[in-house]
Amino acid sequence: MSVTTLPTPPIAQTLAATLLPIMGVVFVGFLVIGLAMPVLPLHVHEGLGFGPFVVGLVAGSQFAASLISRPWAGHFSDARGAKRGVVVGLLAGAAAGLLYLLSFGFSASPSISVVILLAGRALLGGAESFIITAAVSWALALSHSSNTGRVIAWVGSAMFAAFAIGAPAGSALYAAYGFTAIALATTLAPLVALPLVALLPAVAPAKHARASFVEVIGAVWVPGLGSALGSVGFGAVTTFVALLFASRGWTNGWAAYTAYAVAFILARVFFSHLADRIGGAKVALVCAAVEAAGQALIWLAARPEMALAGAALTGFGFSLVYPGFGVEAVRRVPAQSRGLAMGAYTAFLDLAQGLASPALGLIAAGARLNALFLVSSATVLCASLVAWWLIANPYSLEGSPE
Repeated sequence: MSVTTLPTPPIAQTLAATLLPIMGVVFVGFLVIGLAMPVLPLHVHEGLGFGPFVVGLVAGSQFAASLISRPWAGHFSDARGAKRGVVVGLLAGAAAGLLYLLSFGFSASPSISVVILLAGRALLGGAESFIITAAVSWALALSHSSNTGRVIAWVGSAMFAAFAIGAPAGSALYAAYGFTAIALATTLAPLVALPLVALLPAVAPAKHARASFVEVIGAVWVPGLGSALGSVGFGAVTTFVALLFASRGWTNGWAAYTAYAVAFILARVFFSHLADRIGGAKVALVCAAVEAAGQALIWLAARPEMALAGAALTGFGFSLVYPGFGVEAVRRVPAQSRGLAMGAYTAFLDLAQGLASPALGLIAAGARLNALFLVSSATVLCASLVAWWLIANPYSLEGSPE
């Protein structure tokens, strides 16, 4: 494994040329999550016969596992190198696919099948944690600190591009070949990305003393809380919008995932520079309000077009909520602890998803399915309050070269 030491960022390369290979790896790694998004709720509900709460539990288990593994992923990336962290994540993703296959073998015993599926989702959560935490840390090390917002946004865009393509592809595979095809794709796709990772240069870990996890949590918890509240709309769409379409008799529920992801990517393509230029908290303030409006539109949707528009608004708003608060988080820690900072910051999102998906499922079980989107809208709106607090209480890292 070749190792490159970069005391200063590369000048000859453009930011896009630097990030595209890493974005390609992230795309392939997250394609398996996109494939399962529209079909996993249907498989658990219609195939195995469980209700909305178990659907939310299965979906939320991935985020819970990501939460637990996030500090480990951050420490590993800072101490052993981000490239190694990505490799660990890809291998864990392939192992999760094998558990998917095993769960399908117990379809005649739904309780056993769903337990194995929960284990697969948990392992996939750990894989996701390593891939995205290490990839962002890797990209930040290769880029100048003035591009922090763009780096977080662009690498995240590769993730959501995978969701946009994976959702219709997963629906087609599921319709034609069942859940076995999803399991096989989940096993094989991460392995395809390994040769690309092998070709990329590693960056030597920083030799300076790194901050402890407790110190990092203390530095990033406020922007982390904002990101957590803003992520609830994302969880509502990815977990329950397919069930909403099915309950209303609307076809092509996968289109909501695609509308969400396309709007998400377009916002990042055209507006990812704003967090670096005008401040992450200001961008998060506006975008959280847009996301909340999208969730409210899904709640009010009387036609599929309204729900699609709501999904698109949700995606457009959430697109810059995460990097907006992320800029605020990264600037609170020294450069040698960025991997741990991104792990700790993203852990708040994982915690929100791990709690929100089952909680929204309980709301759906006790009321009309669309009611959960009203609750989600109100929760997301609280992220704007956190952003407002950050604007009113600016923070700068003592001793930072920036």
